[in-house]
Amino acid sequence: MSVFWNSKRKVYWSTFTRPLLFLVLCLFCASSCQEAPEEIMTDQDQEIEQKIDSLLALMTLEEKIGQMSQVRHFADIEEGDVASKFIGSVIHTDGPTPGEGAAGWQAKFTELQEEALSTRLGIPLLLGVDAVHGQNTFAGATIFPHNIGMGATGNAQLVEEAAAITAKEVQATGLNWTFSPCIAIPYNDRWGRVYEAFSESTELTEQMARASVRGHQGELSDQHTVMATAKHYIGDGATDYGKEGGPTTLDRKEVFERLLPPYRAAVEEGVGAIMASFNTLHDILMHSHKEMITDTLKGVMGFDGIVLTDWKGYSRFGENDVINAGVDMVMAVDGDLPKFQEGLTKAVASGYVKMDRIDDAVRRILRQKFRMGLFENPFPDSTLIASIGAAAHRDKARQAVRESLVLLKHENNALPIAKDSRKIVVVGEHANNSGLQSGGWTVTWQGKAENYPGATTILEGIQSQATGEVVYDADGTGEHHDADVAVIFVGETPYAEFFGDIQHDHSRDEYLYTLNETHQQYINAYAGKGPKVVVVLISGRPLVVTEQIDQSDAFVAAWLPGSEGDGVAEVLFGDHNFSGKLPHSWPKAVEDVQGRFGPNYWDDSIEPLYELGHGLKW
Repeated sequence: MSVFWNSKRKVYWSTFTRPLLFLVLCLFCASSCQEAPEEIMTDQDQEIEQKIDSLLALMTLEEKIGQMSQVRHFADIEEGDVASKFIGSVIHTDGPTPGEGAAGWQAKFTELQEEALSTRLGIPLLLGVDAVHGQNTFAGATIFPHNIGMGATGNAQLVEEAAAITAKEVQATGLNWTFSPCIAIPYNDRWGRVYEAFSESTELTEQMARASVRGHQGELSDQHTVMATAKHYIGDGATDYGKEGGPTTLDRKEVFERLLPPYRAAVEEGVGAIMASFNTLHDILMHSHKEMITDTLKGVMGFDGIVLTDWKGYSRFGENDVINAGVDMVMAVDGDLPKFQEGLTKAVASGYVKMDRIDDAVRRILRQKFRMGLFENPFPDSTLIASIGAAAHRDKARQAVRESLVLLKHENNALPIAKDSRKIVVVGEHANNSGLQSGGWTVTWQGKAENYPGATTILEGIQSQATGEVVYDADGTGEHHDADVAVIFVGETPYAEFFGDIQHDHSRDEYLYTLNETHQQYINAYAGKGPKVVVVLISGRPLVVTEQIDQSDAFVAAWLPGSEGDGVAEVLFGDHNFSGKLPHSWPKAVEDVQGRFGPNYWDDSIEPLYELGHGLKW
């Protein structure tokens, strides 16, 4: 099934007053976001609430604050701390791996789970990970295209299937919670997390958010599903000038009409958690934004799951004001655990944080643990290990690669490339490097600049399909002008967050937002010198490549395809036609991306080179 945006629409409005805003929000959410009255709760829901009541009545303040604490397994705790500090959640991030292979990972998380179950009340752990395009922290897992590529597919069913596969491989490594999907609406492509979001289109993002939550969570108590997290609430992709954690100054009407709908969709699908964002919204830190978290998300929208901080959110964004705003669980990492637990204990004693707020937070955490069936089945299923990187999973990822590719330009019958071409020259390091083709959040937080286990490079895919000669010119020497076709790979190196690897011209104080000189030379070495030129851009966002598009016979936006690089080759050789459509407007010139927002779906003051939804077939 394929979903895509409607024809391009423009809406303009003035800032609304707060009372009118609340009325608009109520009307906006009323049809589907109200909390269900207790009398129509299911028997299972009622049973869970009764269990929570019984458990809360037994808990001390120390045990409650422990449940609100999330730590890293290797950095924030020592042996015995899970039990003695009543830890509610453990996460895996960059750093030492939990063990040798998936069995070692399961063994480590089982050990931590057993420690949690040894406490007086035996409350199991939530075990979280940033699995944002597959179980990307585990070398050998199936890695899907990043969300920008999944958005380009327009295929919600495929997004759901990819999320279900991700969930299964996450469970296979011993974890039960993922911090995904990112459902931001990027306004400026300089933002370093553009590739984590599906699209600048609210409508498309809404569809993909629903699909991702359904795929990850399925029947939440099943042991091959995980709890999903919608992030980052709210306005993270719409900061001025694309600054990570900067100010979001969109007027209130824009926030509720453009940024909120994907969160409403996620709530309607029963998403288990929502993560607060680093940015400010109307000069208020989002982590401390009670109006948006308690009043809007939990109140009007009826969200009954866990609101989670981002990294060190307690100490960075207001300490106990974060709790009073409605945050339920704290990433108490990098030394924050004592600060959080002691600080919140004192705040409750002084009356600054009310016990009702603590009970609400713990109720939400326990509710998800009961829904996930962790009290009955707290341990990972060892039989799932065989599913990691399974052929069927990789087939689905290869399909995602094929459908994500967007053909921006096509002339001179450059595509499809004949498999029996006498000679094909493949140019550039991105062609033969699975780390570069996968981007950030792959094996490590910032990604890898080298190959990793289990992945297939694009060059390997080309070599496996071509019946004629394939020559690899990694450095773009231009020594193969006798080739029938030059397939030239250019793009970005892996990054996560901030401004990525965009070059900054300090003399003009401008972000150049272009290919580096080396990659420009790769194209210069072959353009107009004999072979037909097919350029493939590997990037986490649109770049200013107008000149390079003009030099090419065909130009392909391949985004960050992940572990199955042979999916790119299958389309280049014509086994499948192009079907991807741009999930973002494409900038024409560097000048167009210097302002508060780049060219996008919402702003017609700048004419893009290609509009949202552009995509050719050969």
